[in-house]
Amino acid sequence: MPEGSAERSVERTLGHLRTMDGAGTATAQPAGPLTLEDLYKTHRMRLVRLAILLVDEPATAEDVVQEAFTGLYRNWGKLRDATAAVAYLRTAVVNGSRSVLRRRKTAREYVPPHAVNARSAESLAMLSSEHQSVVNALSKLPPRQREVLVLRYYGGLSEAEISEVAGISKGTVKSTASRALEALQKAMSA
Repeated sequence: MPEGSAERSVERTLGHLRTMDGAGTATAQPAGPLTLEDLYKTHRMRLVRLAILLVDEPATAEDVVQEAFTGLYRNWGKLRDATAAVAYLRTAVVNGSRSVLRRRKTAREYVPPHAVNARSAESLAMLSSEHQSVVNALSKLPPRQREVLVLRYYGGLSEAEISEVAGISKGTVKSTASRALEALQKAMSA
């Protein structure tokens, strides 16, 4: 696989998913003050898809997003504005996904891992073979590398935003993305 083609493949695949999800489209804001219900209706599905890309299981992703909204509800009075609420939710989903992955890792130490692909047949059927190979290779990356690529190319976040959401420095975001793309390129050319 030529140099840089892994990045283009990841960008195309996750950009394609973002477009399918409508993540790049602007939504009309309600006339009155923003409510938790408005946020739920507007952002829930994008957050679920973000969580699915991080944890690979739709049911677990739903749980992670539900927990994020529960936390937002508990902290609703402390929020500055709607932008802060969306950032709070995104960070909560990433942190919740990390917790899920840590628990899985611990569980695997006691129970032999099984190779079940939890993605639905419909979701894979909607992707071309190139997109499928990117998603499969992405699932084999270490959690932090996967997280950085998903936040960058699916979430459309800048390095500064990824740094804030993931709780790592901008330099770490850059180096992690570089290592992730290199590992992805090797996995896809194997």
